Parts: sequence; structure tokens; C-alpha cells
Amino acid sequence: MDRANDRKLSERVNEAILKAYRCLLFHLLCARHNMNLLFVCSENRLRSPTAEIVFAEYPNVEAISAGTNKDAETPVTGDLIEWADAILVMEKSHRHKIAQKFKEQLKGKKLAVLDIPDKYEYMDPELVKLLKSRVPKYVSI
Repeated sequence: MDRANDRKLSERVNEAILKAYRCLLFHLLCARHNMNLLFVCSENRLRSPTAEIVFAEYPNVEAISAGTNKDAETPVTGDLIEWADAILVMEKSHRHKIAQKFKEQLKGKKLAVLDIPDKYEYMDPELVKLLKSRVPKYVSI
């Protein structure tokens, strides 16, 4: 009789473990990690805020913008670099400044130059078109 009870108990434990495993697997497969994108220009007034607005509308994307200059609306910080999965800068000079200042925080981060010159106004349709064509070359969104 004890063996029969042990077997039934063992079967119930196995069923409970299997159920928990299936539940965990379901949650892992359904969970979506947001892609954290940091857009950077010089002053954080025109190009990078435009990118933030455009890409914040994408599903599973969190977007923030910042500037490399000390007087930027939102200056780039180590916390922003650590938060970001990818740092997308408008010009090579921005990449250089970030690479020098945040060398340690950049380890394992994607840092890409979009090559978008400082000649566009905020939400300029041509700027939006450029951003939508260039950003997906560097990140899967």
C-alpha cells in the first residue's frame, strides 16, 4: 500500500512540476523586452527629440533623447547610457564625445552613427523619413 501511495504522490508532484514548467515557458515566450533607444545630437532640440517622438510610437520601443553639449536640453549621462540597449547618434562627433566620456558604460552597447546633419527643424518630414530609413539598419524594431 505504501508503494502505491508513493507512486501516486510522485505522479502528482511530477504533474505539478510539469504544469509550473509550462506556465513559466508560456510567460517567457509571451514576455516582450522593450528595446531602449537613446538618440543623441548636440543640443537635444531638433534631431534627437524628433527621433524620440517618432520611435516612441513603435511597439516594444522605449525612446529617449539627449545632447552632447553641456547646455543641451537633456545632457547625456551615464545613467542614460546604461539604460540604453542602443545609442544612435546623429554625427561622428557625437560618437567621439560619448566614447571618450562614457567608455566604461559603453561596454556591450551598440553605438551607431546615423549620419544626419544639423540642417533639419523639429519633426521635419524629410528628417522623419531619414530616421525611419536609417535606424532599422542598426536595430531590429
